[in-house]
Amino acid sequence: MMVYCMVASAAEKQEMLAKVNEVAAELRDLLEKSVKKNLTKDMLFSGGIDTSILATIVSKDVRIRGFTCAFKEANALDIKYAKLMAKRLNIEHYMNPFGEKEVFESIPDVVKVLDSFDPMEVRNSITINIGLRFAKSYGSTKLITGDGADELFAGYHMYYKHVGNKEKLTAMLKKMWGIMAFSAGTLGENLGIEVRQPFLDPEVQKFAMNMDPRYNVQEERGEVWGKWILRKAYEDVLPPEVRWRDKNPIEVGSGTTILPRYLAKKISDSEFAAKKKKILETDNVTIRDKEQLTYYEAYREVVGVPYAKDPDARTCPQCNSNVADNAVVCRTCGAYPIAAGGRSVTNENAYADS
Repeated sequence: MMVYCMVASAAEKQEMLAKVNEVAAELRDLLEKSVKKNLTKDMLFSGGIDTSILATIVSKDVRIRGFTCAFKEANALDIKYAKLMAKRLNIEHYMNPFGEKEVFESIPDVVKVLDSFDPMEVRNSITINIGLRFAKSYGSTKLITGDGADELFAGYHMYYKHVGNKEKLTAMLKKMWGIMAFSAGTLGENLGIEVRQPFLDPEVQKFAMNMDPRYNVQEERGEVWGKWILRKAYEDVLPPEVRWRDKNPIEVGSGTTILPRYLAKKISDSEFAAKKKKILETDNVTIRDKEQLTYYEAYREVVGVPYAKDPDARTCPQCNSNVADNAVVCRTCGAYPIAAGGRSVTNENAYADS
């Protein structure tokens, strides 16, 4: 069990928690207003706490059409919770258990629209792209997503070990806020769908960025939780199994977390080694694994070989694309870290902090 008093006195903790109802009420009011401004009946719906909160608010005004997508080759966790909340809120629920065909059809679109063959970015965005296409097949032209809640309210596990440490949480969140980006808007625009993101409303962002970050990460029920203030703000309306559902990245909830293993089975080790060597020699691009090879081959076909558009600016050592001066992750290939002479492996840990 983590000991809060190591970084804050008992009195300080008591004073902070005494205001939790006030803070939760203000957050709830801001979210209600944001949803009103972004109101539409369609939603990409995972049944997680973020989309469940938004659906709870939306359902006060309109009957929701919720679209849930999951890779049928995996044990996708979203299905169970999406069904539960759909029944509870009388959502007109549409589920799309997609397969290999839809995955491979989406890859060229995703890598082209995002200008990226970063495995984590593409893997997550495949589900979003399939979900948007699925919604479009039902005539959707605008829909709501839960983008931003994890980034603004410390939803990721990397924050948990810093429970109670205001300075550390502040530093980590500021780092996150400086680099957070979401693919749904860009993918939606490509499909003619307007994506609305209530958590990214300026007033909600301002609130999150000025709030004591310890409201985001707290211990309850014998466990440490991220997005704790969101859970408290809606504890009277969300069922416990949703309110205390652990954070699952989109790839876990939708089942695409198995894609690295799934795609690896389709390429032999000898074929991978030969292609990796050839790509390095001809394109000067470093391929790290079989999943990335799959995405790069699609990228090369629909975008081309990556290169530095500004040869005088900073470039990624693994793919030669330009990167921002302060970047630690290459948005094109996912190399991390990209500091001169640094180890470049994958962006899976790009937001992590010890």
